[in-house]
Amino acid sequence: MNKKNILITGASGLIGDRLTDLLHDDGYRIAHLSRTLRSGKARTFLWNIDQDRIDSEAFRSADAIIHLAGESIGGKRWTKKRKNEILKSRTHSTWLLYDELKKGNHNVKTFVSASAIGYYGIDDKDAFYHEDDKQGNGFLAEVVHQWEGFVDQISTLGIRVIKIRNGVVLSEKGGALKELMKPVKFYIGAQLGKGTQFLSWIHLDDLCRIFIKAVEDERIQGIYNGVAPNPVTNRDFTHRLANALKRPIILPPVPPFVLKFVIGEMAGLVLTGVKVSSQKIQTSGFNFKFDNLDDALRDLLAKEPE
Repeated sequence: MNKKNILITGASGLIGDRLTDLLHDDGYRIAHLSRTLRSGKARTFLWNIDQDRIDSEAFRSADAIIHLAGESIGGKRWTKKRKNEILKSRTHSTWLLYDELKKGNHNVKTFVSASAIGYYGIDDKDAFYHEDDKQGNGFLAEVVHQWEGFVDQISTLGIRVIKIRNGVVLSEKGGALKELMKPVKFYIGAQLGKGTQFLSWIHLDDLCRIFIKAVEDERIQGIYNGVAPNPVTNRDFTHRLANALKRPIILPPVPPFVLKFVIGEMAGLVLTGVKVSSQKIQTSGFNFKFDNLDDALRDLLAKEPE
């Protein structure tokens, strides 16, 4: 098959960086939309979301766009200003892409956008959430609702649109796993709150492979959960990670009030969780390389630099 030209936004992030490597190694021609010029495996085109500026040349040769741009939801307290940055970075960047695509000076046939399982809200129910379930409650659920609404506008242009609701992405290079490893390594790891909240995780490579399948498989359209088949509870994850790192868990659970004091409203991200189904993407023919948490941790920790 002829390899497509892929334009990626948010390529400097955890997912975009690895996805660029995998696509390049597979013979795709890659371009990035970025705030700054970068050297490497992809040609860079500039855009500035705050100034509504975008280089239209980026679209001329693109067959597909993979849209990953968006401010991190972690790292900073959710002030009113920060919440607005998180929302705008997703909705306004998508609008800029739509506004350029509607001009018609391109050959883009496929648009794959990141989304998030935050759409389902925060819950402790022991039941799987599926793509056709209703929007949940909370800040992130509303962010995803508005974000996906902007993405859906692109489908009105006759472009095939796919939205991948990412789970908790595990990578040795950063993100959630790095943060969760720190206390365990220093013998201060502990479950968070009740520990019964679910963590719907996915190995970074499997998530990137889902994005690639969305580009390649023209039967795929609409919403797909980007999670591994076997979610685990926070308690289970903590103990499996400790076992993989050969560290004991000796401290009692971290009380909810402590987390809320330290990180504010973001505490809801770790004190609650949702059990999300991967059935739809598997039914499409996708096979996970890492459907078991122990295997995923073993692979990632083997890659971690000393």
